[in-house]
Amino acid sequence: MASVTPIREDKAPTVQSGPDASSGSGSGIGTAPTALAPLPPARRRRAPFVAASLLAIAGGVAAVIYFTRLGKESTDDAQVEAHASGVAPRIAGQVKRVLVVDNQLVKVGDVLVELDDRDQQVKLRNARAELNQANSQLHQAQIQLSLTAKTAQANLTVAQGAISQAAALTGSTAAMIDQAKADVAAAESRKQLTKVDRERAERLRSTGATTQSEIDMRVSADTQADAAQAQAQARLASALANRSNSSGTEVSARGRLLAAQTVDEQVEAAKAQVDLAQAKVEQNQAAVDRAALELEYTKLHAELSGSVTKRNVEPGQLVSPERALMAIVDLDDTWVVANLKETQLSDVKAGQAVDVEVDTFGGELIGHVDSIAAGTGSRFSLLPPENATGNFIKVTQRIPVKVKLDDRRGQVLRPGMSAEVTIHTR
Repeated sequence: MASVTPIREDKAPTVQSGPDASSGSGSGIGTAPTALAPLPPARRRRAPFVAASLLAIAGGVAAVIYFTRLGKESTDDAQVEAHASGVAPRIAGQVKRVLVVDNQLVKVGDVLVELDDRDQQVKLRNARAELNQANSQLHQAQIQLSLTAKTAQANLTVAQGAISQAAALTGSTAAMIDQAKADVAAAESRKQLTKVDRERAERLRSTGATTQSEIDMRVSADTQADAAQAQAQARLASALANRSNSSGTEVSARGRLLAAQTVDEQVEAAKAQVDLAQAKVEQNQAAVDRAALELEYTKLHAELSGSVTKRNVEPGQLVSPERALMAIVDLDDTWVVANLKETQLSDVKAGQAVDVEVDTFGGELIGHVDSIAAGTGSRFSLLPPENATGNFIKVTQRIPVKVKLDDRRGQVLRPGMSAEVTIHTR
């Protein structure tokens, strides 16, 4: 049977101090301290293996971290967003009733607030009365247009007839003048004949060659000839007077004809009045529509379905369009906005899968990249940076990335909740 060699432990020599630790004589005066002993050979042999093991572990951890993060971009600068609609009145007024409370769910078209509508009702009635008046004026203008068209045409026809009548009268007067002149000439001829006969009869009487009755007959004939001559001259004077009168009548008729020939102008003027009345009707109709809208504006309706928040209105309060009364948040359509550093966006594209962990609930939700903002958040802030001023410090910018959730797993996400986002870029 082979003998077993016992394992010997190498121990470092014990360092002693004090009087007993001196070498040589028993007095401790002049003795030097002993130096530390070196590591034993076994421990020196294990040291490289321990160092290599630590390096291997560190390398493994680094490799695991690298490969687990390969093809992913993560950020904890993310929050939930949703559609929010501010509710403000379109007109100023006094609140009559508030029909909702904080956090109440409402649907599109639900009445949220009612304003006192008495002023708007009065305006609407007044606008309708003015519209009725404008319609009456329009109807009157249309009747006047028809009457003008017919009257002007009739006046034109009458004037044209008067011209013909005046022309005929002028011709008749000329004929009468000619007849009167002929009558005057005939009367003068008879007058001369009767005068000669009278003078002859008077000469014969002096010689006693004729009777008194013959003389009397010649004197009577001469007298009648004078009367006939005077009558013919009177007729001629009357005919001449009629000619002047007929000339004036013809001139007057021509004047009336010129006036009657403005039919088109009269009709156009009447049409202009109709157009003016029509414009007045349209203007008053617009006023009615405006008053009806203002009456409708006294009831504030929900523009989208969601939950009421930030309600700050009470009955009796005076409100105006520049002040919001509440907001409505649509909790059924929420998304996450992740603000990634600009150095993380090189491989991020729309449609890539995203893991979202909301701090409120924990666990991961699945989504996808919907879109990437057109600029950095600082560029669209209230006071964007102006690097051209000379005081420039380079800061890594962040760009919002919109992430749509494919499945919220029944969780109600509210705007402003913090989240952590991991985008799978490969």
